[in-house]
Amino acid sequence: MIAFRDGLPLIVLRNRRAMAFDREWLARALALAAHRAGHADWALAPHVAESVHVWLASLTDRTTMPVATFTRAVCEALKAIGCAEIGARFEDASPFARISLVEIAQQAGSGYELAFFAALDTRLREVFGTGGSYCELHSLEPCVKVLRQRRHWSSTCDDLRAEIVSFARGHTSQALGESGPRELFLHVA
Repeated sequence: MIAFRDGLPLIVLRNRRAMAFDREWLARALALAAHRAGHADWALAPHVAESVHVWLASLTDRTTMPVATFTRAVCEALKAIGCAEIGARFEDASPFARISLVEIAQQAGSGYELAFFAALDTRLREVFGTGGSYCELHSLEPCVKVLRQRRHWSSTCDDLRAEIVSFARGHTSQALGESGPRELFLHVA
């Protein structure tokens, strides 16, 4: 017998990959949809995500759910609570990408910036290939310290930090240009 995390059905994406439901991801995706709809600080996102979690847990007869069905259900839930405009901005469910820059730097090796940028390029391309609309690059400052082999911040760290941010933005713009009109929210922290 196969047991699924939290007993929830897996969400099957358009590329036939399956992903586990993640409440935090859905809350972020809902907050992004609310922002797009003009509600910058929409406090209901975690509550709606929790409601969807409870609904999914009640589906004991399913092990998978197509992404289109999941998206429709989320939009219907938003419509039922009077937030149809947010539902209209909620995009098909796609993974919320969270990339650890310090992990990439550690894998590349201290002082190996070229290997780091090549690995970051590969990882960003993977994210763009899934069709996600939100990508978070985190641990920027620890990453820079690993690459610069520094314990304390220096002016050369500032330069590398700016270079990494510029690289990520440039690759995001380039990838979006290649894939046609699409919106991607990139957050670097």
